[in-house]
Amino acid sequence: MKEILRHFKTEGTVSDIAPLGDGLINDTYRVTTAETDRPDYVLQRINTNVFTNPEALGRNISIVTSHLRKKLEARGATDIDRRVLRFIETDEGRNWWQSPADGNCWRVSVFISDAVTLDAVDTHSCREAGQAFGDYELMLSDLSADALAETIPQFHNMELRLSQLQQAIRADVAGRAAATADFIADIMQQADAMCLGERLHREGRLPRRICHCDTKVNNMMFDRHSGRFLLVIDLDTTMPSLFFSDYGDFLRSAANATAEDDPRLENVRFRDDIFRAFTEGYIQSASQFLTPPEIHLLPYAAELFPYMQAVRFLWDYLCGDHYWKCRYEEHNLDRARNQWRLFLQVKAHERMMSDYITTLLQPTTRHLST
Repeated sequence: MKEILRHFKTEGTVSDIAPLGDGLINDTYRVTTAETDRPDYVLQRINTNVFTNPEALGRNISIVTSHLRKKLEARGATDIDRRVLRFIETDEGRNWWQSPADGNCWRVSVFISDAVTLDAVDTHSCREAGQAFGDYELMLSDLSADALAETIPQFHNMELRLSQLQQAIRADVAGRAAATADFIADIMQQADAMCLGERLHREGRLPRRICHCDTKVNNMMFDRHSGRFLLVIDLDTTMPSLFFSDYGDFLRSAANATAEDDPRLENVRFRDDIFRAFTEGYIQSASQFLTPPEIHLLPYAAELFPYMQAVRFLWDYLCGDHYWKCRYEEHNLDRARNQWRLFLQVKAHERMMSDYITTLLQPTTRHLST
């Protein structure tokens, strides 16, 4: 690893390299330097099975971090080096390096000192998350979607996910389609309604935006001492998408009262307190750039992601469980039924969600919230 680091323009003498965090995609290490006046670093091996175009990934991150830095400077923000990630260039002037020996791709960023992430989901952290991710989108809202590549092509394309499911049903390689026919029928009954986003985009009524596409509480960092929000991290999936991606995906994971693979469906419950907290924070930031049709579709976005995840889990179950790791034979089927139950729960809250969003947009309410 020290040999890898020699290809990057770091400062100081490396005194230690140790694993950092528990990320599921990239291998991450903290690089400690001996000198107190030099920064520590984060060394990552990019998972090229997931991010197949490291050059495009590196270019995206360079564009995004540069744009965020300029926005923060224009706002007069302080402590900017702790408010946006800074990646270190190689001798060739790139922000990633590929080993000629084994083909592995690596990158280095400056370690954010005295910063922590949170795993606990409560109303306070969800309100902070809503405002943070809404502001992240706001700062990138004047950046053309064409400026960035899709690091995972069609990642949140509902039409594609349904097409994959239909192919899996026809192929039935694991011989599981007949036993799940009723469940498949229920899911397909909602297919047309849940592809609304793609249709509106083709009609020119819904723009693609730059989204984070992996919104969760532990992708934010806070100051260890004051608790103040600092920055959004894990930028690999920042790419063009419909705005649904950040709002809907956060609620899918955070607002479920139980784990996404809990087979006891009676435990699945849509937490309206989490919905309200996240939405309040999100509206404060995102209402500055979202169009009226997008705001109107926020409840649809909350429904879309549990539905999409139910489709994806069922697809993997029918394909023989090759995408997600499973602990038992029907693990993916339990996941799919769990997410379907959550979808039905969210759908039952449509009126409540619409009414609450309308209330947040009232001038008096927004003034008091601010």
